[in-house]
Amino acid sequence: MTQFYDDALRPSRLRVTQFSVLAALARMGEASVGELAESLAIDQSTLTRGVALLERSELTERAPHPDARVKSLRLTARGRAALARARPLWAKAQQTVLRELGATGWSDARRRLGRLLHIAIERRTATRRSTRTA
Repeated sequence: MTQFYDDALRPSRLRVTQFSVLAALARMGEASVGELAESLAIDQSTLTRGVALLERSELTERAPHPDARVKSLRLTARGRAALARARPLWAKAQQTVLRELGATGWSDARRRLGRLLHIAIERRTATRRSTRTA
């Protein structure tokens, strides 16, 4: 699936993971890396590496946060423009997926992926608890 969306987004010069981060920031306004990672169900260290590339490309920037230890992010004008160019490409890819899978297939895929996400979150939470008590 990732390769399919990466191919579709290629003209925008964004990968689907970058598109997801930009779209989440557009939706959230500003967010800490932790909030963004939770929203996207991505490991925080993995997200931090991806965000560094987005910052170097001037698609995101640090936003002021009351706690200076917290890295908060927001889109730049360049990031909003990149997202605007990529959205129609993503929408076209999404239409293809829906057409190929059909409504029932798409619903089933979302349900199964949601279950996998739930399992991943449960495991991550259990790991954090065991690390804190050790």
